[in-house]
Amino acid sequence: MSGDPEYITTNYNMRNNVKPSFWEQRTRMEKRLLMAVGVVALLAVGFLAAFLAVILLRTTPSNADDMPQTSELRVSPPMPPAVISKSDQGDLVCNTPGCVHTASKLLYNMDDQVDPCDDFYGFSCGSFLKNTRIPDDKTSVNTFSIITDQLQEQIRSLLDEPIKEDEPRPFALAKTLYQACMNRTAIEARGVQPLLDMIQRLGGWPVLQGDSWDERTFSWDESVYKFRSAGYSVDYFLDFSISVDVKNSTKRIIDLDQASLGLSREYLNRGFSDKLVVAYYEYMVDIATLLGADRARAEIELKDSLMFEMKLANISLPLEKRRNATSLYNPMTIGELQQKFPRIPWLTYINRLLAPHIQVGLDEITIVNVPKYMSDLEDLLQNTPKRVQANYVMWRVAGASVSYLTEDLRRRQLAYVTALSGKTERESRWKECADTASVSMSIAVGALYIRKYFNENSKANALEMVNDIRQQFRKTLTEVDWMDEKTREEALHKADGMSSHIAYPNEMLDNKKLTEFYSGLEMSADKLMESVLNLTLFGTEYLFSKLREPVNKTDWVTHGRPAIVNAFYSSIENSIQFPAGILQGAFFSAQRPAYMNYGAIGFVIGHEITHGFDDQGRQFDKNGNLIDWWQEMTKQKYLEKAKCIIDQYSNYTVKEVNMKLNGVNTQGENIADNGGIKEAYYAYQAWTQRHGEEASLPGLEKYSPRQLFWMSAANTWCSVYRNEAIKLRITTGFHAPGRFRVIGPMSNMEEFAEDFRCPVGSPMNPVKKCKVW
Repeated sequence: MSGDPEYITTNYNMRNNVKPSFWEQRTRMEKRLLMAVGVVALLAVGFLAAFLAVILLRTTPSNADDMPQTSELRVSPPMPPAVISKSDQGDLVCNTPGCVHTASKLLYNMDDQVDPCDDFYGFSCGSFLKNTRIPDDKTSVNTFSIITDQLQEQIRSLLDEPIKEDEPRPFALAKTLYQACMNRTAIEARGVQPLLDMIQRLGGWPVLQGDSWDERTFSWDESVYKFRSAGYSVDYFLDFSISVDVKNSTKRIIDLDQASLGLSREYLNRGFSDKLVVAYYEYMVDIATLLGADRARAEIELKDSLMFEMKLANISLPLEKRRNATSLYNPMTIGELQQKFPRIPWLTYINRLLAPHIQVGLDEITIVNVPKYMSDLEDLLQNTPKRVQANYVMWRVAGASVSYLTEDLRRRQLAYVTALSGKTERESRWKECADTASVSMSIAVGALYIRKYFNENSKANALEMVNDIRQQFRKTLTEVDWMDEKTREEALHKADGMSSHIAYPNEMLDNKKLTEFYSGLEMSADKLMESVLNLTLFGTEYLFSKLREPVNKTDWVTHGRPAIVNAFYSSIENSIQFPAGILQGAFFSAQRPAYMNYGAIGFVIGHEITHGFDDQGRQFDKNGNLIDWWQEMTKQKYLEKAKCIIDQYSNYTVKEVNMKLNGVNTQGENIADNGGIKEAYYAYQAWTQRHGEEASLPGLEKYSPRQLFWMSAANTWCSVYRNEAIKLRITTGFHAPGRFRVIGPMSNMEEFAEDFRCPVGSPMNPVKKCKVW
């Protein structure tokens, strides 16, 4: 994904079973719900994140035939009627309100005292960095978060409206959820009792019950079945999901993976020497104490449960080793699972989770992502006392519920989030509630959003730009000299087969379809925790019921999340998606010159297209199947070029925290950035050939349209971060910080150096340049 939304660890686990590279900070259960209500992941993610412990490159497929042909596109006018004047140098200058506003934003962000050939990020974003203060309730401020703030206000206005008698049920449900979240009086009056009742229903939390807890009533698998029926995650011991089969993307399959963890593996493996692990432990103890546990007992018992979670982390595969999709594809029948890992009751386990929708037999095929994890898990479970296991999973249930309970619990959660991300205040209650509704019920809230706020002209403009940029990428494929002809032919087929989803699916305007999708879901205006659990259970039921259904690659539900400021590529769909939420603000406006749009949303479009040919996307063919279509010699050349990118970014240091970037984990995003900016640049050149040269901007007359293209591209990544947040991002994330998303790709492009006349050997025109595409 292109986006870099603020990531904050919340403790409610919803789930998406795909891996978009965009949701990587979300827990797996968050991802499951999000996909069920229209998230593509994830993936990310995966998606999504995700994308997350993360599942490699799985999003729901899409149809390559739905890409509009050139003749179908409504071509946008080159510029709105403009007021044009001449500068002192005789250059044309655009003086429309749109151009004046655009110039004002660029001038506000830039620092023209910085030499663009020394530090183009400092030149384009220097004043933004100096003048931007991070609010206490945020971990960062960037272009994405600024537009997201505007979108939140719009969603608030929609959800604040009273429910009408004739209101379609999905909209009434979304407003009811928002009301339940805003109803602090009811939440405080109920106190922690809803969670205590739920804990009792799930078998009890030993640290609360003390010596009265009976280990004979507990088994790890029975606890998972109870979580499944209540709406909690089933992934605390091992990950279970229904995914698209990456080697046959027309069908779904059972997928088994390593556990979802409460804190990232990268931190847990450091043990108690890491201050975030200590903060996590203290948070566990304090929450248990607030729920009634004896503190001395909690300190002892929850340390044991945390040690168990550390062992789960230790037997898990690190992110760097999860980039090869083939190594994660290990098909086994349930009968074979039973033979290889006999201490787990596989047939019963899987059928209990799938009930009541489907029952499977011993010949059912599953995909085991990390076989060694399963054998290690058997040993770990056998050697871990039941009390320790129960304390661990019931902590995860408690941690997942805190956000929806009393202010006492939420204040303690905030102290933990402060240690993790640096932010010192929660968002306004209405923002949290708008987020809860828009994430959990993204289809309903998205349908409300597009009907009131989306400008339909943006869709036509975006389609034209997608087509332009795809043509440039296709041209790149025909020109690269390191690719043999057979591989080139397959690459061209894949590029031509890439489908696109712009703004929103038309079904979101159909109240009947929306109502049908949400049938069976119930909300209560005075029971927030139960309402959220109803939603997660709704998402789980939806996904698990899909096992036997053929994959619809243009499924509107999968692409029905328009109210988000982000963009996505799906390897399994071979599709790109640009939701309505990103087609605005600094990314796109019909009221400004095309060089601004090609530099901003055009960069994002090119980024997503190039994801189809990054280190992970290249492993999938035009139909979204995991097939090695590369000739060996060409593959080796590709890997050499990717290594250049890995090494380049691994040598970047974030001075504020004195940490180097992880070039391996970020390589996919970096390859996409480097290809995306090139495609956008040449697409704008092609646009200029059709429409003619554009006027410059007032106050920026000395900069050419091409230079302004680069400045627009850089402005999309102007970002300030808290130190804690940047550490978290470097340790667990897939995206480089904003500075390196500018200087990395642009220093690799001769065209940038030419447009700014940077001397060879200057920081933005190094002698050695890396280029994959």
